[in-house]
Amino acid sequence: MAASARGSVWEIQPRDVEAAGLAAADAAAFHAALRSAAGSAAASGDAVWAAVAAAGVLRPEHPHALHQLVYYSAYAGWDRAARGPPPYWFPSPTDCKQTNLGRLMEVNGPKLLGSSYRDPISSFNHFYRFSVENQEVYWSMVLKQLAVKFKQEPMSILSTSDRSKKGGTWLQGAVLNIAECCLLPCPSLKRTDDSTAIIWRDEGLDDYPVNRMSLKELRSQVITVAHALDAIFEKGDPIAIDTPMTCNAVIIYLAIILGGFVVVSIADSFAPQEIGSRMGVSKAKAIFTQDFIVRGGKKVPLYSRVIQGTSSKAVVIPAIGDSLGIMLRDGDMSWKDFLSHAAGRSSSYSPVYQSVDALTNILFSSGTTGEPKAIPWTQLSPIRCASDTWAHLDVRPCDIGCWPTNLGWVMGPIIIYSCFLTGATLALYHGSPLGRDFCKFVQDAGVTVLGSVPSLVKSWKAGNCAEGLDWTKIRVLGTTGEASDIDDNLWLTSRASYKPIVECCGGTELASSYIQGSLLRPQAFGAFSGASMSTGFVILDEQGTPYPDDIPCSGEVGLFPLYFGATDRLLNADHDKVYFDGMPIYKGRQLRRHGDIIQRTVGGYYIVQGRADDTMNLGGIKTSSVEIERVCNRADECLLETAAVSIKPSGGGPEHLAILAVLKDRSAQYDVNLLKRKFQTAIQKNLNPLFKVSYVKVVAEFPRTASNKLLRRVLRDQLAQELSNRSKL
Repeated sequence: MAASARGSVWEIQPRDVEAAGLAAADAAAFHAALRSAAGSAAASGDAVWAAVAAAGVLRPEHPHALHQLVYYSAYAGWDRAARGPPPYWFPSPTDCKQTNLGRLMEVNGPKLLGSSYRDPISSFNHFYRFSVENQEVYWSMVLKQLAVKFKQEPMSILSTSDRSKKGGTWLQGAVLNIAECCLLPCPSLKRTDDSTAIIWRDEGLDDYPVNRMSLKELRSQVITVAHALDAIFEKGDPIAIDTPMTCNAVIIYLAIILGGFVVVSIADSFAPQEIGSRMGVSKAKAIFTQDFIVRGGKKVPLYSRVIQGTSSKAVVIPAIGDSLGIMLRDGDMSWKDFLSHAAGRSSSYSPVYQSVDALTNILFSSGTTGEPKAIPWTQLSPIRCASDTWAHLDVRPCDIGCWPTNLGWVMGPIIIYSCFLTGATLALYHGSPLGRDFCKFVQDAGVTVLGSVPSLVKSWKAGNCAEGLDWTKIRVLGTTGEASDIDDNLWLTSRASYKPIVECCGGTELASSYIQGSLLRPQAFGAFSGASMSTGFVILDEQGTPYPDDIPCSGEVGLFPLYFGATDRLLNADHDKVYFDGMPIYKGRQLRRHGDIIQRTVGGYYIVQGRADDTMNLGGIKTSSVEIERVCNRADECLLETAAVSIKPSGGGPEHLAILAVLKDRSAQYDVNLLKRKFQTAIQKNLNPLFKVSYVKVVAEFPRTASNKLLRRVLRDQLAQELSNRSKL
């Protein structure tokens, strides 16, 4: 990788190109084209790389080693400390005016910013600050860009008259049904009944054409499910969904909200205990699930896990065909029997219109107490997430958006609303996203906006899953959930002819990202190019004092509390205690806690360095140390206590789970590998099979405060130093 890099692009020789995998017959021509594109030998690394990327010298079909050779050579002399992260993508002065934000700025910039407005790139920072300081103006413009139809228009965009509401009152008096907004034609977005709403493919049918569902067909199926729900449940009932992200899952999700019920989102990877806790906290009356999950040609039981976790009524969808592959428990019903309750009902439906702050979806995020926080999404939340996607990932009506995820994670609802409220088409693959079959679906569906998490990209890269496929229709890539690996992202963007990767970092309780890439700023691997539109924040030092906005620094982030779409309550915890208590006052308002430690670099990029609390991010799933420790403490009778911490690899990438253990008999010897296997088994069985234990160590005792609080941060730092020293040996 970087070891094969030369001191500059000009030092690359034809033999280096051959060594990187290009045939000898092509190496000389590539070398000549590279030198021609690179321009002056005196040019800086970013200028050289920008010229090479723009010239198209590097192509998707070239070996990754060749992309590595050129990229790392171009930036071999780059002083990251003095200049910040090296950019790999640069906005075009012409194309920027065709982006969603660019068009908005071109129309409104001169009026809002006056004579200081120049163009979308030069004036972006100024316009961002305007969006923070003038949220009423910004949101009144953005609402007009989305398929949001009010039954009753809001009296105001933002009211701050009630000081007890720290986040303000948004869209006061507005009444709507956000699911209906997803299902109606929208002339301003050129969406008609015949527009394609969903493209999908079932795993195993990868050589067949993709399937398509029109907006009219989607609306008809949603109405059928809504009628069936009305026949069985009471308005306002919480109803859970624990299935893979399929067409049926999307239909059920929209039908529940259209009918005035509340979705309870549960990930299909959870163990029975986790399913049960979420059903209990939400008081869900029923749960939609599947008999099996089909992944990589294997059938993984799902219904059996659900009925171990809850006694609530289950509606069971067959994973394959029309018939279930299991016997149902008394009181449960098949998908076919459920739909029969809609027989004879009207083909139309009257949506339940509610205030904008009405509860529509209960999602879950792990807290530091061990019990998952029940986070309520109102009708503001979909508007926020769709507007962020519109502004930052530039999703447009002509786009086909695909983001492998699940309704149990926040990206599930986000991708639904981000497509349907912007007029884009949603692409779903009914199967494992880890291999070539999914990557072929991306090609065959004509995906233009592809989202991912870093572990997915790592899998695609390791398997060379995009080899021979055409991903050139992709114009924007997105990533979220965990820290990105620089080389994995180099591979990803190279497969799509060096399109931008928009890094996103936020939270379920925000319904959005607070830091995010933008197509109006240069992008750097593993870094966020700025805050999301209308989001203000400061970085706090250890005394809670904000650093100046224009200097490189590192500390806990404090969000400005007037945040469109953010929660103002939790269903099973004290909202103020979780998000506000102990946070400093800034410009007359108490800052909102998010919990991230972030670094602002030279050049104004942001890098997430970890959590201020004891929450960790494992494979894109936020969980608490307490949850893992609770499970591991019971893994073996010899254990006195355990401590779970996450470690960031020195080269970047996802966090690794490390578990430290104190034995009851401090003098006893114990096989660490055996203990590691026991921890892994306990976590897979009782918590989440996606969590992998990377490191286990037995210690004599844990560092603690005077009040006996476990100092996990000290453990984390000690372990990181130890592993770093090992890697140098």
